[in-house]
Amino acid sequence: MRSVGIAGLSLAALIVTNAAAQPTKTAAAAYPDKPIRLIVPFTPAGTADIFARAVGQKLGERWNQQVVIDNRAGSAGIIGSEIAAKAPPDGHTLMMGITANIAINPALYAKLPYDPSRDFAPVTLIAKAPYLMVVTPALPVRSVQEFIVFAKSRPGQVNYASTGSGSAGHLTAELFASMAGVKLVHIPYKTSAAHMVDMISGQVQVMFSGIVSAQPPIQSGKLRAIGITGAQRSPLMPQLPTVSE
Repeated sequence: MRSVGIAGLSLAALIVTNAAAQPTKTAAAAYPDKPIRLIVPFTPAGTADIFARAVGQKLGERWNQQVVIDNRAGSAGIIGSEIAAKAPPDGHTLMMGITANIAINPALYAKLPYDPSRDFAPVTLIAKAPYLMVVTPALPVRSVQEFIVFAKSRPGQVNYASTGSGSAGHLTAELFASMAGVKLVHIPYKTSAAHMVDMISGQVQVMFSGIVSAQPPIQSGKLRAIGITGAQRSPLMPQLPTVSE
């Protein structure tokens, strides 16, 4: 199996603001002079939400202003991204941008109610995180190679979860299936919490999940990680081989 595609897959998280936000020198000196709204276009407990809450807490402490996390999930991040793009351009509305709403959506949809290049200005890159290939412990596989053999012997019988059509987890799984020559069935969910529950219960067998949100159930033994995307192993889980390995 070629490794180039899977090795290049990761989640990039950054904070952006309305591109029209141009505070005056006086306003900039006092910034922020009121609570900050940090829009997360995805559901609570997902990777983007976890990043936003961790960063929001530190920003609030430094600025001595409240940073309000505003989850506006739906349509693969389109709903929240549109709200952020149309917010007053005063620098007090920020948005969590990740691979899905900044890079994937413009490639999948001919018309979007926002333009990442025109409507947003990047503030800072927060993190780059690989995806984990995770299976339910009931599945009799402990490596990517064993999973491929298992899936090939059961074409169309292995289900994988994602947070929706067009999401990074969906596209990662489809790329993997194409490269590995296996036929998997996509089960889209509206929230990260919902597909995590069904993964743990064995209703779905595999998913590609952000390392931050998947680590707790893996550490408790409720899920099993068998591979990680990216060119190198992660220092957070150095024992876990890359998918390309």
